[in-house]
Amino acid sequence: MNDSTLAQRLEAVRERINSAASNSGRSAKDIELIIVTKNHSAALPIELLDLGETQFGENKDQEASPKAKEVEYVRPGLATWHFVGQLQSNKVRSVLEYASCIHSLDRDSLLKELVKQLAKDMEKRIQVFLELNLTDDPNRGGLDPKDLSRFAELVLAQPQIQLLGVMGVVGLDVEPAVDFERIAKASAELVSLDPAAKFISAGMSGDFEEALGFGATHLRIGTAITGNR
Repeated sequence: MNDSTLAQRLEAVRERINSAASNSGRSAKDIELIIVTKNHSAALPIELLDLGETQFGENKDQEASPKAKEVEYVRPGLATWHFVGQLQSNKVRSVLEYASCIHSLDRDSLLKELVKQLAKDMEKRIQVFLELNLTDDPNRGGLDPKDLSRFAELVLAQPQIQLLGVMGVVGLDVEPAVDFERIAKASAELVSLDPAAKFISAGMSGDFEEALGFGATHLRIGTAITGNR
């Protein structure tokens, strides 16, 4: 991948974040840019590290695990990994080896497995977002917003888990503002339980500016920066 092209795309996205944050009366310093590097080799996050970026997102453990190891070998101690995809319980142990944050905690069975694996190392900590299902399809990943408070209380009771906030992916068949408003409403409900769980993981390449207008704090941006594979 051409360094200057990658650098230019990164700069353009950073400028758009600055502008959108300013328009919402916020500082870009309060926005976490997570660059989604799925479907790219370890060379991409290594290039991005050299450009000063440190936060990377992956959605499949079988791809993320070896990639994180390779990046750590080449640029030790620099990268922070976010797991942003649907997480299967049988992948929790592996994901905990490299991820600092899981954006897709969404069900009791997954929480149970997370607690079980964390108990093997009482010094281990993990940050999480609770993923919301914003569709009418119960088979799709994510927590029913009606179940948010009950599930959040279970998570908050776990000393090795730091609850950061809520995560959502807007639907393809609705106006983004509709879903972003629902995410913001869920965030307010969560903050009433725990004021520290105030963060919102929302906004991707096609809608991050609008997401910022609804309070997003953690953007998960891929192709706008990485280009197509």
